[in-house]
Amino acid sequence: MRTASFNSLLVAFVVAVSAALSAPAFAESKATLNSTSKSSLGRLVAKVPAAKALNEKAVAVLVFPSITKAGLVVGGQYGEGVLWRGGKPVAYYSTGGASYGLQAGAQKYGYAMFFMSEGALGVLDKAEGFEVGVGPSVVVVDEGMGKSTTTKTMNEDIYAFIFSQKGLMAGIGIQGNKITKLNK
Repeated sequence: MRTASFNSLLVAFVVAVSAALSAPAFAESKATLNSTSKSSLGRLVAKVPAAKALNEKAVAVLVFPSITKAGLVVGGQYGEGVLWRGGKPVAYYSTGGASYGLQAGAQKYGYAMFFMSEGALGVLDKAEGFEVGVGPSVVVVDEGMGKSTTTKTMNEDIYAFIFSQKGLMAGIGIQGNKITKLNK
């Protein structure tokens, strides 16, 4: 009896996460996405010296101002972002993923990817989306590392910063994440 109620709860949770991850239902307007993305990038660059240095040298920057992640054994995440090139928005993307494992919680965070070469940027639109962990090397820079790193020591294809984390997500599991171009 107890297992049946847990399974029902799990199914309900998976349905809720799936609904939360459906892009059309929660899609932001272009103007709102441009505004929140630009202000998020501005705060990151003002707060983290390495982000500022990379922003000055990057070919383009993809900014996801708000990604929502939730999970209870099965989880998911979704967010929309803007690709900035020369200070102008040039394309729109979604990031989505699923995870499975020992996990529980919910959180929101922002994510910025600094593309340091045309080759790395070119991978973003090849195939049917960019899978993090496949293709060019992506270095995730935490805030402490970002304050002590200089562009002389940075020579990778893509640098990613996670910022504005709110909420609590704990656990271990297997996760996949895909970035896909949107038609906005």
